[in-house]
Amino acid sequence: MPKTSESSAPERAKVDRILGDAVDQARAALAPIAHDDEIGAHLGAVETERRLVCHTFDCLKKGYRGWRWMTTLARSPRSRKATVCEIGLVPGPDALLAPEWVPWEERLEPGDIGRGDTLPYRADDARLDHSYEDADAEELDERTVEEMGLGRPRILSSRGRREAADRWYASECGPARGANNRRKLPEHTCADCGFMVKLSGSLRRAFGVCANEWSPDDGRVVSLDHTCGAHSETDIAQQPSPWEPEPPRVNELDIEVVAPGRSG
Repeated sequence: MPKTSESSAPERAKVDRILGDAVDQARAALAPIAHDDEIGAHLGAVETERRLVCHTFDCLKKGYRGWRWMTTLARSPRSRKATVCEIGLVPGPDALLAPEWVPWEERLEPGDIGRGDTLPYRADDARLDHSYEDADAEELDERTVEEMGLGRPRILSSRGRREAADRWYASECGPARGANNRRKLPEHTCADCGFMVKLSGSLRRAFGVCANEWSPDDGRVVSLDHTCGAHSETDIAQQPSPWEPEPPRVNELDIEVVAPGRSG
């Protein structure tokens, strides 16, 4: 196997001698942004342009593992004096970096929005359709108003209804999965509760809104097979008292007995 000549090996980048030797000046230039104990060993110098050299130092600052202090020096032609151009803190190859920036409207999750907050408009929301595209058989008799342009501009699409139904059914307002609930209220569900108000459209087949102020689900969407102790037909059987009641007794020692018809 032929040997590789030394001349074919990649040459080391040459650095301006005056700028490359100004390590102490580069370190001292970092004083405005770093303490002495936060600046580590000199990692090297790279000439990015002619008579423009960048010195890097190991960063010992807490929370900046793998980062490097950077000082850029330059000099004018025929000058033997280095001038500081720029200082800063830059990440190294193994630096600990923050995750990639995500716009706030993409970081939001359900529950993050308060009553005074406003969401950005989404023209291509897959959960919504134009109102004239509604083909829900439950509401076909109400299409006249929308066709005249007097209704909502957009309504739930089939995907939006499906996602809402899956989300509601999997919530705590879905079917009673606890053994205790099923044992206590096996025959009473929201489907036959007088306080349940059904939704409109196809969602009415599986969901309604609780209107019982005594229920923990008051004002919330519940599934028809949901249960709670505030059902309109639920009752608690009267339990006998563990104490035997005694007949009432009258203490006649403190009572003046007056015969009927006797005047004072």
